[in-house]
Parts: sequence; structure tokens; C-alpha cells
Amino acid sequence: MELREQTELLKRHLTRLKDIFEHSTPPENTKDKEFFQKVKEETNPVYQLLEEWEEAALEVVKARKAKVHPQQVTSTKENMELVLMHSYYVDARRKRYMELHNSILYVFDLLLSEI
Repeated sequence: MELREQTELLKRHLTRLKDIFEHSTPPENTKDKEFFQKVKEETNPVYQLLEEWEEAALEVVKARKAKVHPQQVTSTKENMELVLMHSYYVDARRKRYMELHNSILYVFDLLLSEI
């Protein structure tokens, strides 16, 4: 899968995660094994895609094919990992969640406009 496809797919995941954050209630018990398994199953493919995306994005950035700083790529991956967990556990303030969301979206869009 090429970087453009990965980025567009991650953007769709980001939208889905925001819906989950806005429309679900936090788990009553954060140590609930069933809930943890559900989250793990749903997020593992996204974590895998994020790993691949970071590698591909860093290659493009280092080849100077996009005007995105390598640190922005790394931060975006880390922020997306935070959003993954906050979406299911609903344990971040909405303002903080939206700051992360918008930051990720900004880098995704910037990257897409450059490649």
C-alpha cells in the first residue's frame, strides 16, 4: 500500500475514532478484560497501519518529496496512538481530544497535498 492510500485510510480511521469518542460512554471498569479484548481487536490493525505509515512517510520526508518535518511525522503517529486509546476509554477532555485530532488531521492533509 502506498503512502497516499495509507494516509487516506488513517484519515477515515480518525473520523471513525472521533465518532466513537463522541457517542460512547466510558467503560464502567477500565480493567474489564472483555472490553480490553474488544479494543485490542479493533485497534491492532490501526496500530500496524500506523507503523507502516510512519516508515513510508519518513522515507518521503527524508527524500525531500514533502515539506513535512520528520518530527511532525513521529508526533502524528504518537498523537494517533493517544487518540486510539482516548476514543475507547473516553478519558480525555474534549478540548484536548480535539487538539490531538486536529493536529493529526493537519499533518495528514499537509502530507496528502505534497505527495
